[in-house]
Amino acid sequence: MALFNFRRDTAPAAGSPAEVEAFLPGFSMEVMPRTAEKVEDFRAILPKGTRVYIAHIEGTPIEDMVGTAKRIAGEGFDVMPHFPARIIKDRATLADWINRYKSEAGVKQALLLGGGVNTPAGEYDSSMQLIETGLFDGFERLHVAGHPEGNKDIDKDGGDAIGMKALKWKQDFANRSDAKMAIATQFCFESGPVIDWVNKINAAGVSIPVHIGVAGPAKLQTMIKFAIACGVGPSLRVLQKRAMDVTKLLLPYEPTEFITDLAAHKAKNPDFGIESVHFFPLGGIKTNAQWATDHGGAAGVPAAQA
Repeated sequence: MALFNFRRDTAPAAGSPAEVEAFLPGFSMEVMPRTAEKVEDFRAILPKGTRVYIAHIEGTPIEDMVGTAKRIAGEGFDVMPHFPARIIKDRATLADWINRYKSEAGVKQALLLGGGVNTPAGEYDSSMQLIETGLFDGFERLHVAGHPEGNKDIDKDGGDAIGMKALKWKQDFANRSDAKMAIATQFCFESGPVIDWVNKINAAGVSIPVHIGVAGPAKLQTMIKFAIACGVGPSLRVLQKRAMDVTKLLLPYEPTEFITDLAAHKAKNPDFGIESVHFFPLGGIKTNAQWATDHGGAAGVPAAQA
C-alpha cells in the first residue's frame, strides 16, 4: 500500500554492504537522561562527531535534561536537546530552558517539535510557534520533526494536508534563516513508504534534508510495543508479519533490510532527499551503537552536516 497514493514504478532494490557503509556516516543517536546514565563514557561507543539528541519526555526535570547535555557535550559530542512545544508552559519557561542549555552546556542545536501531548501545557502547540518566538535566533542548527507515515495528532483524518502545509512553512523559514535545518523523522520499518514520502515532499518544494528515523536492534516484542505507542503506520506490518513466523519470533529485530533498501535507493539516486540516519536505540544505546559501527557508521558527522 503506497503512502498517500504516491508510488514509485518499481520496488527498492537490495543494496550492497558498500552502499550501506556509504549511507551510515553522520548517523545520530537519541537518548534520554535515564538511558544516558547507563553509558559510562559515550566516547567508548560512538564515533567522534556523532550528534546526540536528548529526548525531553513530559515530567523530566529541566535540571536532568541540562545535566545530561552538559555531560555528553563535555565528552566531545554535539548535543541537540528536544523542545516539545506542548509541554512548555510559556515564553519565560522557554527562554529559561534555552539560557540554561546555552550557558551550562554550550548548546547551539535544537530539535523543535509539537510533542506527543494531547493538551498543551501553555501557549505553544507547534514547532512553528517556537520558531516564531525568535528565541532560537543564533542557533547553528534547528531540526524539525517529520512523519513519513502520517501523524493523526496533526492530520486527524489520516491524510497529510496539515502536515504538508507545516513543512512548506518550515521550508520558507529555512530559506530565510542562517540556521542549518533538517527533518528528523519518526522511525519506520519499511522503505517503500519512506521513499514515497521523501519524493512527495521534494516534489512539493520541500528540500530540507531528511534524517530518517531508524529503530535500532531490539527484541521483537519491544519493537512492536514502541511502534504501537508511537503511532507507526503502514510499515508496522513488517513487524506483524515477522511475529507470525515462529522461527523469527524470538530473534531480535535489526534494521538491516530497511537501511539496505534505502542505501541502495540513495546510491542509484544521489539527489534523493535523505541525508542521514537517526537512530532510536529501543534495545539499548550500546547495542545500537555497536550495530551502527559494525555496519560502517564510524566516520562521524560529514562536512555537509557540520
